[in-house]
Formats: sequence, C-alpha cells, structure tokens
Amino acid sequence: MSSKAWRQERDTPSLSEVFRTIAVGGGVTPFRRFLSFVGPGYLVAVGYMDPGNWATSLAGGAAFGYTLLFVALLSNIMAILLQSLCARVAVASGRDLAQACRDAYPRWVSIPLWIFAELAIIATDLAEVIGTAIGLNLLFGIPLEMGSDAGGGRILR
Repeated sequence: MSSKAWRQERDTPSLSEVFRTIAVGGGVTPFRRFLSFVGPGYLVAVGYMDPGNWATSLAGGAAFGYTLLFVALLSNIMAILLQSLCARVAVASGRDLAQACRDAYPRWVSIPLWIFAELAIIATDLAEVIGTAIGLNLLFGIPLEMGSDAGGGRILR
C-alpha cells in the first residue's frame, strides 16, 4: 500500500507496549508448537461463543423459533466476514481498524465512527449482562435482578 493512502504515518507498531514475539523454543516438535497456539485460540473461541450469548439465543429461540435462528446465522456470518476483513487490514497495514479509520479519514468522520463503536460496545455488554442473568435463571432459578449483578453490572435494577 502506498504511503499516500494514510493521513498519518506510523513509525512504531500498533500497541507498541505489548508488541513482541513469544518464544516457542528451538527444537520443538510440530505437535508441541501447535499446542502452544491452542490455549490462546481456545480463549478467543470461548470469548466469541460465551455462555451469555448462548443463554440469550436459547431464550429468544424459545419465543421466536426459526426466525431468530436465521438472524443468528446471518449475524454470525457477518461477524466472520468483518473479523476476517479486520484481520486482513491489520496484516497488510500494521494498524488495527480504529487506527486505520483515524489515519485514513478526516477528523469529522473519525469521531462519529468512534461514537458508533462505543455504542456497539455498550450494546454488546448489555446483551452479555442480560444473557448471563437469563442463563443463571434458567440453570439455577436465580432471579433476574440477582443474575444481572453476577453478570458484571446493575443494569436491570
């Protein structure tokens, strides 16, 4: 990519305070090398398909049936597409999506994008808290108000 594509040039890598390579060790068998990546991969997979999302999907599926199943499938396909595009931007440019937007667009475009991203984060966290409350209610009969406190916030009070 040409250097004229960005409004600001970067001399340091993205998140330079944590940017480094993890030594796997010399002479390690391919299986042990594979296992060194399984742990972080498992953490990412659990973070993406966590119990809060499943609880919300089960409760909604009981009410809306196959309509919700289609919406869940479509949203997961879109999430996979967007995550792969973000990964490609990061690999090609060395910037994460927020940095790429800030460096490629003028300030009057970057600020609304930042606000929309913050609103999306809030909506996602709200769904996590409510999903955890519903999951605890379904599994253990804990009232929704108490389950929302266990989910990390006091949203339902």
